[in-house]
Amino acid sequence: MASQDSFGAKGTLDVDGQSYEIYRLDKVKGDGLDVESLPFSLKVLLENLLRTEDGADITDEHIKAIAGWDASAAPDQEIQFTPARVIMQDFTGVPCVVDLATMREAMAELGGDATKINPLAPAEMVIDHSVIADVFGTPEAFGRNVEIEYERNRERYQFLRWGQGAFDDFKVVPPGTGIVHQVNIEHLARVVMVRDGVAYPDTCVGTDSHTTMVNGIGVVGWGVGGIEAEAAMLGQPVSMLIPRVVGFKLNGDLPEGATATDLVLTITEMLRKHGVVGKFVEFYGPGVSVLPLANRATIGNMSPEFGSTIAVFPIDEQTIDYLRLTGRSEDQLALVETYAKEQGLWHDPDAEPRYSEKLELDLATVVPSLAGPKRPQDRVSLSEAKEAFRSALADYVTADETGGDERKPGVPQNDKPFGVQSMVDEASAESFPSSDAPASNGGGGASGGNGGGAPDDWHDHAAAASDARPSNKASVTLADGTEFEIDHGAVAIAAITSCTNTSNPSVMIGAALVAKKAVEKGLQRKPWVKTTLAPGSKVVSDYYEKSGLTPYLDKLGFNLVGYGCTTCIGNSGPLIPEVSQAVNDNDLAVVSVLSGNRNFEGRINPDIKMNYLASPPLVVAYALAGSMDIDLFNDPLGQDTDGNDVFMRDIWPTAKEIEDVIAQAINSDMFDSSYEDVFAGDEQWRSLPTPEGKTFEWDPESTYVRKPPYFDGMPQEPEPVADIDGARVLLKLGDSVTTDHISPAGAIKKDSPAGRYLAEHGVDQRDFNSYGSRRGNHEVMIRGTFANIRLRNQLAPGTEGGVTRDFTADGEVTSVFEASQNYQAAGTPLVVLAGKEYGSGSSRDWAAKGTALLGVKAVIAESYERIHRSNLIGMGVIPLQFPEGQTAESLGLTGEETFAISGVTELNEGRTPRTVKVTAGDVEFDAVVRIDTPGEANYYRNGGIMQYVLRNLLRG
Repeated sequence: MASQDSFGAKGTLDVDGQSYEIYRLDKVKGDGLDVESLPFSLKVLLENLLRTEDGADITDEHIKAIAGWDASAAPDQEIQFTPARVIMQDFTGVPCVVDLATMREAMAELGGDATKINPLAPAEMVIDHSVIADVFGTPEAFGRNVEIEYERNRERYQFLRWGQGAFDDFKVVPPGTGIVHQVNIEHLARVVMVRDGVAYPDTCVGTDSHTTMVNGIGVVGWGVGGIEAEAAMLGQPVSMLIPRVVGFKLNGDLPEGATATDLVLTITEMLRKHGVVGKFVEFYGPGVSVLPLANRATIGNMSPEFGSTIAVFPIDEQTIDYLRLTGRSEDQLALVETYAKEQGLWHDPDAEPRYSEKLELDLATVVPSLAGPKRPQDRVSLSEAKEAFRSALADYVTADETGGDERKPGVPQNDKPFGVQSMVDEASAESFPSSDAPASNGGGGASGGNGGGAPDDWHDHAAAASDARPSNKASVTLADGTEFEIDHGAVAIAAITSCTNTSNPSVMIGAALVAKKAVEKGLQRKPWVKTTLAPGSKVVSDYYEKSGLTPYLDKLGFNLVGYGCTTCIGNSGPLIPEVSQAVNDNDLAVVSVLSGNRNFEGRINPDIKMNYLASPPLVVAYALAGSMDIDLFNDPLGQDTDGNDVFMRDIWPTAKEIEDVIAQAINSDMFDSSYEDVFAGDEQWRSLPTPEGKTFEWDPESTYVRKPPYFDGMPQEPEPVADIDGARVLLKLGDSVTTDHISPAGAIKKDSPAGRYLAEHGVDQRDFNSYGSRRGNHEVMIRGTFANIRLRNQLAPGTEGGVTRDFTADGEVTSVFEASQNYQAAGTPLVVLAGKEYGSGSSRDWAAKGTALLGVKAVIAESYERIHRSNLIGMGVIPLQFPEGQTAESLGLTGEETFAISGVTELNEGRTPRTVKVTAGDVEFDAVVRIDTPGEANYYRNGGIMQYVLRNLLRG
């Protein structure tokens, strides 16, 4: 539909003789309107509204609301944002395609045209979440893991091949290619789109929270739940409030020894403390200009860890250089640069756009860091890592092991307020001295720059940690006869993994150079460490090969295990069997060190209690050390062939060494060859038998792909929403419950409800696969919802895992799924009580789908993270919030009460109530309704977003 163009913004843009239609931002003028000083991100939203103005959902008033944006105001203006495309990974993408296939059948059953259910915006899926690091430490690891992946996922892959043929404008990048976000920035992202002769900013939503990695190249996009992505594919705009925008000014440059990972962990800590949930974060200032593109992508990637919706960088020369390096055409480069400059989207390092809030960081103050043991914002300076580990260990061991150590548990944090310039004390000895080594951007900004460098005085950087620590040493003998002892803090997994860092050549080359220097010194990884290398694209392997660094990584056990998300999402595979046995027999608190973005409890591996995020070079260092109970500044990593101690400073590469390798090892030909025929796949993919037809023929025996019940018995018109009466509490939860706690993820245990279901359907335990791989089967996923082994349900005190009390059975403790079944059979609606930041973490649609299918009608929490709150509404669950300053505890709620919620029916009159009355036993309070926009209200009235879209398409 053509824009109404109230401002006469439609014009043309000539780029080297090629003419494009554009919507000019400088045409938006009037009293109180100031487009020029808008943040970059809001200029992109403004163009979106200009181009899609229809006079109904998008009007000139919405356009004026952005152009005249009041930076200091609380968000209250709803707009309809239409993303240019949708990006998916297979864990979240498979249920999207399952839902679309189901919608086609429902459309036909309601008398409509099934082919109307078709992507109206480009939709691309990268299969990257299914590979598991089962095999490691051998040259055969990659090939064998791919074989196992196909054996486990054949049904899913055949289904996706059907979808690729059945739906228009839907493309699939086959397994073994790379991680979705790295493939996105290296190949799929356009930066400026062209469709039907119209040029406009590339924007996207994705079914993975780390979609924000594309923010690093100037693309405004973020993670949404699968149900929102489906709606976007079907042409529905994303309903949102014009957000507050936090300006984050960068000055200076990274010092020798600090990596992009250290920078992003510093920014994560700063922004979490500042508070940016629901806000846009935008980087600006002179420090942006010296920050290579790969570092920007690393920062953008971790926007979910900040809590922000996006963390975006504007377009500049670094962007153009990166696009050239990664094989984009010269015509595309010319279009991006000309369009950005014409529309005021080109970065000016001296500009001060108007922002709601501002922070500032001098890059020179960044120091080597880790984050852990369970949250990405819990940054620990590397010089304090040993002491911080010992302090945190008290939370993970039994009381009789503490040996009278009276230090309080928890990770020590810098208790000084943040200055505008620095994250560390001015007198800190951590800051690395300046280096004379020149820092180039090696290959047009892809490198990440300043990725390493060990100054000579590393050993002066830290005081000795306390000798007091819990201990419970266990003897282990491996199958090859190797004998050793492990204790609390043993590094059981060292993984170079995840989109966050494997897209950054600086830290990846840095890791390989650490390996090279270590091997040349005669060092080896400790025999209890599972070492894995899972790059985000084949390009990484190409530049490792060209630089001659692969053999050194292999020598330390960092053999290629796959191109995809492995350890960071729980696909770490089993530990070394004898190590796993010792860990479980002795209840050891062992650790993983990974170059990822998530380290929540129970996520990485069920045997591992403590997880630390670190740069790839530090991952290699900890594999050599074998323990978190080490001071990498002062303690030796091992001995060389002559028996001399080898320290970290002896093997840490300088920034110049890294840049020299990058300059000779990386070129655009690598990207051209890797992505030349990216959608075709290998012979294994092409030879899969593929179902045909516009509707899918469901296999009633499948345990992977089943038709979900969302549209069963759905009438053409929605029934009125009702108040909730006679509800019981399914779970009473504390603060920081993540979607990892809610959504099924990781391995399926034999004695779990999901494991029993699979066994009953003839699946052997060795073939259970992961929850993520079975997201196309709602029966498995319902049984795995709220089944995380670290979940603590206060309704069943003293327990851990997916259990609750069932008040249809006199309050006996049983599984969440079995209790839900009994409640639903009795016609009893359910509620969930929770604390602060409910639903933080990944954009997992099954956290909401599973909640709804368990019979939960309302969640009452102290606060929510954006994606999960929105997804609950998308599944017909109403999110409510305790009154300001009140909690379940302060109100005296135990979870044993019967709940009634009245006032919901006001939604039937076209209004969204600000509050509803909640009665729980003798307690009454007014809960805030967190249906934040009229669009969300429409979804809730229809029973969910999918039902809303289907009815709209049915009406034509």
